Order: sequence, then C-alpha cells, then structure tokens
Amino acid sequence: MAYGSPDGEEGIEAYYAHIRGGRPPSAESLAELRGRYRAIGGSPLTEITRAQARALAERLEMPVFAGMKHAPPFIADAAAEARAAGVERLIGLPLAPHYAEMSLGAYFHALRRAWDGELILVRGFHEHPAFVTAVRALLDEALAGFEPDRIFFTAHSLPARIDTAGDRYRERLLESCRLVAEGAELPEWEFAFQSASHTGEPWLGPDLLEALAHSRVQRALVCPIGFVADHLEILYDIDVEAMAFAREQDFELRRTQSFNARPEFIDALAAVVRDALRAESRTQGARIMEA
Repeated sequence: MAYGSPDGEEGIEAYYAHIRGGRPPSAESLAELRGRYRAIGGSPLTEITRAQARALAERLEMPVFAGMKHAPPFIADAAAEARAAGVERLIGLPLAPHYAEMSLGAYFHALRRAWDGELILVRGFHEHPAFVTAVRALLDEALAGFEPDRIFFTAHSLPARIDTAGDRYRERLLESCRLVAEGAELPEWEFAFQSASHTGEPWLGPDLLEALAHSRVQRALVCPIGFVADHLEILYDIDVEAMAFAREQDFELRRTQSFNARPEFIDALAAVVRDALRAESRTQGARIMEA
C-alpha cells in the first residue's frame, strides 16, 4: 500500500479533494499543486509502486497487489483483486518504514473495511536489519567520491499533536538513523522533517531548510530515510526546492537515490514479509497450545 499520486494533470483536483476528505481545494492551493507537478513532469509513484509489487511477487513467489490510499487503484481495489484471485490470507504492507497512527493507521482502516478474510498487518519496519542494510547501501553509493560536512536524514512531517498523543513516530525515525549510523563510518548527521503542510497548526520540526541554514555547512547530503520511492516530496521538495535553497545560500547539496525497485530494497521487503508470516505462525501456535 502506498499514498498514491494523480493520474496526469487532469487527475490532480480529484486527488487533492480525496486527501482533504472530499472537500474541494481552493483555486490558489490547486494552482500551487499543479505547478509543483508540472515542475517535476508528474509523479511516478503509482508506476513505481506497481514495479515494487511485481518485483516482490517474483522474490516471494506469491501474488502481490498494489493499492493506493488516495488514488486509483485504491486499497479496496487491491483487496477485491486479491479476493478474485482466491486469496484467503492477506498481508497488509504499507510502503512506509516508520509507523504513525495518524498516517499509516488510515491504510489499515481502509484495508479492514475492504477485506473480511484473514489479515496480517505490518506496522512499519524501521528497525528491521534488512532495511537498515539497504539504507547503508544508498549512503555508501552517495558518499563515493563525495565528502559532505553533514548528513541530513529526513522524513515527512506530521502535525505536532501526535507527540502529545504519545505516538512514537519521531522516536522510530531517530532509532532508524542511529541503527544506520552504528558501525558505519559516516560524517556527522542530524535529523530534520520536510514537506509540512500549511494547515494552521504546528507541525513537527525542525524543517530541513531551517536545519540546513542553521548548520552553515559547505557540503550536505540529504538521506530521506522516511521515503522509499520517488514522488512529489522527493522530486520537488528536495530536488527543486531544497536544491534552489542551496544555490541561493551557496553550498553544495546532494541526496541519496530513492529505493524504488532496487534489488536490495525488494530483498528487505521480502525479509519483512517472511518475518511477519513467521511471527503470525508462532502466535497461532501459541493459541493452539493455550486451547
């Protein structure tokens, strides 16, 4: 399961309204979003997610179905496809490593509404050794021939009220960063959020641009550890907006490549799924023993 992206420019308004719970966006907000999608030539997220699904199906030798939170094919469409294929037990795998009830919880709610069969839910994989290894591979590639003063790990910001509610989203992100850095010869690193929305309430910070400005580095590497594919938040927020900021402030900025359907990431997803199946088998065995 992934967030989804509009199907061409003509689909942007319906996509934006779906994100807003059916409320149409203002003309100004819609024009801004259209401008961002034009700047990146459209989002490849849906096609990348489908490619990830195909690669994972081949690796696991089991059917994999792709469903989106805010755009076709929706999560309910993927569940219907699985049912038509005769599937009885489904694994819900959001393509986001760090669980937050505010964001990933909605994926599971949509899946539960659409699926009445047996269901195994993967609530993130931020600490999984295979994911950590895959992130290190991206960093090794980016650091070959480039010596940044600092690495900036980033993830999508969320409304700050999730901290008050006791959600451990921030802690999961920092745990991932520490696990990646342990035993690796990395430059200094820090964590920042990106892609906050303008909703009139505080969002988690610090923001990436603020962190870059405060650091006064000459060379920086951004590793968007909270994302697993190229989409608007990568291709615009980093590759357009943050890169323009770096040029204005006269420092060099690069980022790690996205996982997309890279083999090491598909290997990590396969390991996550296999571990989820093993954990479910142990749980079912314990229930049988208790009975």
